[in-house]
Amino acid sequence: MPNLSAKSVLSKPASRRFIVFSLLLGLAANLLPWSELTKLLWPDFIALLLVYWVTYQPRHVGLGTAWFLGLLMDIADGVLFGQHALAYTLMVYLAQILHRRIQTLSPWQQSLYVFGLLLISLVIMLVIRLAFGAPFPGPLYFASCVIGAVMWPSFSLLLRLPQHRKPNLDDTYSKISK
Repeated sequence: MPNLSAKSVLSKPASRRFIVFSLLLGLAANLLPWSELTKLLWPDFIALLLVYWVTYQPRHVGLGTAWFLGLLMDIADGVLFGQHALAYTLMVYLAQILHRRIQTLSPWQQSLYVFGLLLISLVIMLVIRLAFGAPFPGPLYFASCVIGAVMWPSFSLLLRLPQHRKPNLDDTYSKISK
């Protein structure tokens, strides 16, 4: 009996339905009515999902998806129209450039890249808000990218679970015997 270790588990591409479903769940998580403190500490799930899908399924999710979801977030949050869209689009562009490098790293090493991408997104939105006269929200504003980076290993594992399949040993042995 062969040893079925984690290395023998194959990944299949994610279906478009699963990608859309996860993005809708992320949008719903971002739009839940949290308290002000929780909103500051809660990571941006749309941003995390965009980074994940651009890293692991770059042909299915790209700049257009980031722009569209950013506009939806702008409308839902009632903020300056285009700030999420610009931040998500630039973050996804950088993730597309780095996606091959990110894939080769361990999940904890990936979380450092994710932290940087989430931080860039937050800084872009902060600069836009400050340019239009909003007050500085304080250093706690950046806590969500730290929490998002810490959540990344379990978050990416959770999204990868539906894509795993174990090899069918009967098919393997029947091909060898023929």
